Amino acid sequence: MNRPDRNALIGISAVLLLGWGFAFVGSNGAIRAIEGFHPFAIGVALSFAIQWIAFIPAYALQTERYFDLIGSATYLIVVYTVAFTSDAIDPRSAVLLTLVSIWALRLGPFLFLRIRKAGKDGRFDALKPSIPRFMGAWTLQGLWVVFTLAAALAAISSDNRSELGFFAILGTAIWILGFAIEAIADWQKSRFTSTADNKGRFIDTGLWSRSRHPNYFGEIVLWTGIALIALPNLQGWQWLTLSSPLFVAFLLIKVSGIPLLEKRADEKWGGQADYEAYKQNVPVLFPKR
Repeated sequence: MNRPDRNALIGISAVLLLGWGFAFVGSNGAIRAIEGFHPFAIGVALSFAIQWIAFIPAYALQTERYFDLIGSATYLIVVYTVAFTSDAIDPRSAVLLTLVSIWALRLGPFLFLRIRKAGKDGRFDALKPSIPRFMGAWTLQGLWVVFTLAAALAAISSDNRSELGFFAILGTAIWILGFAIEAIADWQKSRFTSTADNKGRFIDTGLWSRSRHPNYFGEIVLWTGIALIALPNLQGWQWLTLSSPLFVAFLLIKVSGIPLLEKRADEKWGGQADYEAYKQNVPVLFPKR
């Protein structure tokens, strides 16, 4: 077995360990409840199971076209499974379910249609021929779902219930801001790339003139809003799920998002005066004024 494949297997083991850790804290230290497994733990297991099942035909067909669509579907399956295996759906849980649903139902089809139009996602070119590396990508997506949903799942499955108040209002306002930034950025880029005159060019207009990755900035902001809405229902170990937006930011900034896209952009436009000026003047994530 070559080194990249060995590293992929090590990575899968690390991802599963992190998933177990989140199952522990999200279940408030009681992964297995008296009547069975805690709803949060069920959600974590389901997130990984869906990815591994989807990986089998994806590897057989050597395709990543359904990767993002499966990811978005996983959010919906997991959050509603946790909700309906919990004791009750309180108003705070209903708000969280609604916001997660709106986000997933917009982003999943958008990404699927984008990949369908492009024909492929170049990030997977080197991964698809290798079982460990391609499976590692799917496993990481399972962890990504757990990371991002952690605070929401903990609040929905918590025994502690509280009335909607300041944090629900503040969190919803922040979520709306983040969702709007992400949706507008995606729309602007889709419109830009669909114009024949822009073929082979990089986008530097609209929100993309203020941030090189405004959609990722919006993503971090909206999950921060979700964490704030969830906060009053949390107790004990569940407080650690408030780190969810930090994990989202870390993965986007350091692992699976910005580094890969920046590398591909440098390979494509690096050395061009206009692109180098764009990189120098426009921040990588946080928008300039």
